[in-house]
Amino acid sequence: MAEILRELYSWIAFVPEITFKNFLEIAIITIVVYEMLVWIKNTRAWTLLKGILFIFAFVLLAAILELDTILWLLEKTSYIAVTAILIIFQPELRKALEQLGSKNVLTNLFTADDVKKNESFNEKTINELVRASFEMGKVKTGALMVIERSTPLGEIERTGIEVDGIVTSQLLINIFEHNTPLHDGAVVIRGNRVTAATCYLPLSDNMGISKDLGTRHRAAVGVSEASDSVTIVVSEETGRVTVASGGQLRRVASGDELRSLLSTLIKHEDANTGRFKIWKGRRKNERKAD
Repeated sequence: MAEILRELYSWIAFVPEITFKNFLEIAIITIVVYEMLVWIKNTRAWTLLKGILFIFAFVLLAAILELDTILWLLEKTSYIAVTAILIIFQPELRKALEQLGSKNVLTNLFTADDVKKNESFNEKTINELVRASFEMGKVKTGALMVIERSTPLGEIERTGIEVDGIVTSQLLINIFEHNTPLHDGAVVIRGNRVTAATCYLPLSDNMGISKDLGTRHRAAVGVSEASDSVTIVVSEETGRVTVASGGQLRRVASGDELRSLLSTLIKHEDANTGRFKIWKGRRKNERKAD
């Protein structure tokens, strides 16, 4: 027994003394790392980060297989890697610093999620979108409706005017009515809410897009190339309804077809709905984090 106690004491002796200062440092590091992960997850930096992780995995594989030539090339190019990363992430880093300087960090902790902002995309919203699309198509009212999925569209939202209204066919038709203040540009839809209108979308450089299609369709393809969003386009010239997803356009002939397509493309995410979070929830951060 005495030997066992001495052995235990020898192990415990190596454990450093933990003080209040250590707990404070651990808490601060935890908060900083969490906020960085939330920021990365809710911006385009997450997509870029996945690409960087793929490169690291390739380097690790090359090291395991002892591919000396590839490792030599990677070593030489690594000198400019830090500068390249700063250039690539420059817009995101600048926005993050601007937000850090413009808000009170302490008031953003220990808040509950807004349940309305956490409402998931449901069948009622799909029906309202279908009704609005084909009613506007009948009278040839041009429309551009971007449905956010997993890739945050906060950067696009900031180019427009905040709306934050529940998705209804009447609201969408009124937004895109001719000669109204909000009719020009696109609306962004997150969950069951129209978050912003008059938003500018990136135009696609795809030369395979038909010349018969206008700027709306090219913008719809452009945003679908830059994110996993689904965009509904109503042509002002023909009244046709088209859906853009994954860089491709698909003509929709009926409301049932559009309803089925949206139900298939849009993934429901109800896991965090109505749940209280100690830190600010991801959904609320999506509006602020890019």
